[in-house]
Amino acid sequence: MRGVFRAFAISVLSDARILVADDDPLLLDAVADALSGLGARVTRAATGAELIDELAAAGPFDLVVTDVAMPWMSGLTAMRAARTAGLGTAVIVMTARQDEQIPAQVRALGQNAVLLRKPFGLDELEKIASKLIARLKPASAAATDL
Repeated sequence: MRGVFRAFAISVLSDARILVADDDPLLLDAVADALSGLGARVTRAATGAELIDELAAAGPFDLVVTDVAMPWMSGLTAMRAARTAGLGTAVIVMTARQDEQIPAQVRALGQNAVLLRKPFGLDELEKIASKLIARLKPASAAATDL
């Protein structure tokens, strides 16, 4: 069954534009490399400031994967700013923090936002990323058919 899902993930994530933001270089590389291995075009950011810069300069993205705790600006703050600016990009928010407010803050980003608790397996990340992008692809295809 894992092979069937992996084929699905590769087909859905192939050529998807994904922005990954985390101040931990090892986790940033692991997440970015896993998504790149599925065919996604990945841009990296190491701080909240870089996340905002990349959204503005290199967007739009199909998906943002961001850590909560980062220097200068948290991933949640950056994504709230993006929502305020009208960007409805799907987002996976990663955190190891046990702050009870985080789930509500992620829900406030809308239905295209998912909380992913650290530590997590890369297969879990692939599954969530694939589902979020698959939800958005039919809408994009329908819009281009009009």
